[in-house]
Amino acid sequence: MAAYVLDPAQENPSKTALVIAGLSKAKRWRFGEIRAHVSAIAAGLLKRGLEPGDRVLLRLGNTVEFPLAYLGAIWAGLVPVPTSAALTVPEITAIAAELRPALVIAGDGVPLPEHPAPVLTEAALHDMQGEAPPDMGDPDRLAYIIYTSGTSGRPRGVMHAHRAVWARRMMWDGWYALRENDRLLHAGAFNWTYTLGTGLMDPWARGATAVIPAPGTEPRQLPLLMGRHDATLFAAAPGVYRQMLRHHERLATPKLRHGLSAGEKLPAALREAWAAATGTEVYEALGMSECSTYVSANPARLAPEGATGYPQPGRRIRVGPQGELAIHRSDPGLMLGYLDAPEETAARYEGDWFLTGDTVAEGPDGAITYLGRNDDMMNAGGYRVSPLEVEAALAAHPDISAAAAVEHEVKPGTTVIKCFYVAPEDIDEESLFAFSAARLARYKCPRIFTRIDRLPANANGKINRTLLRNRPPDSA
Repeated sequence: MAAYVLDPAQENPSKTALVIAGLSKAKRWRFGEIRAHVSAIAAGLLKRGLEPGDRVLLRLGNTVEFPLAYLGAIWAGLVPVPTSAALTVPEITAIAAELRPALVIAGDGVPLPEHPAPVLTEAALHDMQGEAPPDMGDPDRLAYIIYTSGTSGRPRGVMHAHRAVWARRMMWDGWYALRENDRLLHAGAFNWTYTLGTGLMDPWARGATAVIPAPGTEPRQLPLLMGRHDATLFAAAPGVYRQMLRHHERLATPKLRHGLSAGEKLPAALREAWAAATGTEVYEALGMSECSTYVSANPARLAPEGATGYPQPGRRIRVGPQGELAIHRSDPGLMLGYLDAPEETAARYEGDWFLTGDTVAEGPDGAITYLGRNDDMMNAGGYRVSPLEVEAALAAHPDISAAAAVEHEVKPGTTVIKCFYVAPEDIDEESLFAFSAARLARYKCPRIFTRIDRLPANANGKINRTLLRNRPPDSA
């Protein structure tokens, strides 16, 4: 995978591969420099005694070391496991206990797990020298693991093979319309998997230039960077588009061809506002951690009004009788399975079809319209969050006897996590937020807390989240 992503470095080593765009200055990396750093990191990790197949837990912040360490580990035949820097000590400790990493690579100020694995500092990556040949082998072997909230109520490790990078080529035409001379500016941080794939690995594999905003860049400043660095493509979650347009009626982005959106559904009003401000379209994609994206629109095939797009060329998907979207197990981008959970993996299949849990409508021409989840998963800023995980954290509060979390729309196109709790009396919201923030990553924390007398249940005795989602705000 890593050798494939950095293959353009062999033909054009002096071309700019990465621009870290700050307001006052920018740092540029050439393809040859990135390849040399990745190879040196691979050599350094192997010199430490790590062996192919060992797992390396990445606890890095929004720095360039994140993608370098990720690709360096894969280059050496190791299995990197990127994790959000926002995870708390209890959260990352639970992950490490399951993962059993051979090494933890740690950035400044990022919470570390309580685990006996040795720790390598981010700074030590720069001291690594030498080079190592890329570890080539079976494309079906394990390449990396990412963690996502699962229906079990706890983060679940999703195992991906090296072949997953080939599946990403389906997005080059099916979503991006990616060209070798493109300059793709991704608004996300280095340590977000959406940025890692769409913002870095795909442009690099195509021989294009990736532009990433420097840490601390605010959404209102992104149009300036787009214009200054001749961005031809822009990628972000819908929330970033919303914040940019809140500050700018018109955007001066003369080289921009179009925008890309993923992570959550893009409201039609936001798409229209972007078109009015830039004169360009935003193309949406639907996907999941288990298979990246598989449905999208693109300049050659616009999505009908209200629809997300069409299956990307090369994908094998189907829409079941109840509207659930499924992916055939032959798709090269589909995960190998959930870590140490063969029964949970098998439960997601119906014959040879992986059930995504997404409910959609299929138009007569094959267009796919996303309708929502067929379970109770929530979306917080582009991250999928299990309500069970949030509820477990709040249930630890000494005054709360029961809790339920739901996704709540505060205004059209904007949702937050809302928590209903049962307690003898109202609890101060600030103290509840602080309590949850000590146990959950910030994006998982509820933004609204409402005390109720009891939680509604369905016939099976489970929390009736549909009733809670539709509950009038002034109900007793």
